[in-house]
Amino acid sequence: MALVAGWLRIPFWQRVLGGFVLGALAGWLLGPAAETWFQPLGDVYVNLIKMIAIPLVLFAVINAVGALHGQKSIAALAGRTFAWFAITAVLAVAVGLAVGWIIKPGVGVGALAIASDYSPKNVPGPLDVLLNIVPQNPFRALSATAAGKTGDGTSVIVPSNSTILQVIFFAGLIGFAFVKLGEKATNLRTLAREANDTMIQVTRFVLEFTPLGTFGLIAGLVGAYGFEKLLPLGNFVIALFVACGIQIVVVYSALLLVHGLNPLKFFRGAAPAMQVGFVASSSFAAMPVSLRAVEHNHGVDKNYASFAVPLGASIKMDGCGAIYPALAAVFIAQYSGIELHAGTYVTIALASVLGSFGTAGVPGTAVIMATVVLSAAGLPLEAIGYLYAIDRVLDMMRTMTNVTGQMLVPVLVAKETGLLDRAVYEAASSNVGVEHSDAEPAREPT
Repeated sequence: MALVAGWLRIPFWQRVLGGFVLGALAGWLLGPAAETWFQPLGDVYVNLIKMIAIPLVLFAVINAVGALHGQKSIAALAGRTFAWFAITAVLAVAVGLAVGWIIKPGVGVGALAIASDYSPKNVPGPLDVLLNIVPQNPFRALSATAAGKTGDGTSVIVPSNSTILQVIFFAGLIGFAFVKLGEKATNLRTLAREANDTMIQVTRFVLEFTPLGTFGLIAGLVGAYGFEKLLPLGNFVIALFVACGIQIVVVYSALLLVHGLNPLKFFRGAAPAMQVGFVASSSFAAMPVSLRAVEHNHGVDKNYASFAVPLGASIKMDGCGAIYPALAAVFIAQYSGIELHAGTYVTIALASVLGSFGTAGVPGTAVIMATVVLSAAGLPLEAIGYLYAIDRVLDMMRTMTNVTGQMLVPVLVAKETGLLDRAVYEAASSNVGVEHSDAEPAREPT
């Protein structure tokens, strides 16, 4: 149809940006009523994304690992991937500490009240988190809800985005079994490949709902939130946005330039997933878009991307796990009048980097990470409740930083290992939805 073809000719990021602007305008004009009228659109969109995420990862990882014969070892690629996860996390912590030290968001702030809906978070031990990466019941892992409970109400430690770790583990075992069985599993490998292709096509369809979902999410947020909550902590909001902006624009661009890659082309290809991460405030929700962008827009080998992107969505948190805890620790120290020494800064940095990996599988990563860092630095834990009132606004920028880093690392590793299609990267596509060729062509009038 001509209307569909015309819609698809508009670059994807422009459609999403239009939804964002119109949503903000609707929320501002209608106020709290916007949440009632438009938030359901955003909720439906997030549910659609979550609907496709688990089966997409399951079949993508099975297909990727099952096709390992004669290709680069996934173990070597995993080592490089983890190394870059750690390097970028260290740089993010440094940015957070530096911005906090320069802007001083905790100085001159009046008396703050702890958010009424804040409750202290219990931090499970590292062993609990590690053990729960291995699912007791893989079918339960595939059906775990965002609230962290299964259908029968049983609590699980690894919910929502962190269920991805259990799915990756189980799918990886199946893929390795295919490799071991060789020709005996030919039909199953074919089935996994066809199932993966089907989920990619379903993902394209779902992503076309992104502009409408963005409109609903932003309209509901602006209408319900307003701006009065931001005023007492305006300096902290500014500091976080500045720190995340530096991490994305300066640090990530520098790493791309060192690898001989044009940053503008990376950000053009990453823009759709960055937009989804910002409006949905969920790496899990953005993960299908990130995976599509890394493969389709950046030219990363699809088998490696199928492993690296879901893994990054679970444990690669530069915004939530590195910048925010470091900045929150500096803010609380300044607000409380506690002087931070060089040793304390080192402690904050180590706790942020190591904790970001150790808390994988824990809901509410940003608040959990802040709790871990405050404990390590000897700062008052209850003070994190001051920031909880504006957490939703902070989470938008934190998550966009997370998602950008989750796409950056596979691109860097692919460039280092020869798994990057440079022609695709240089083409700098920003489309992750239905291809122009996928749409029904417009018919000439007869």
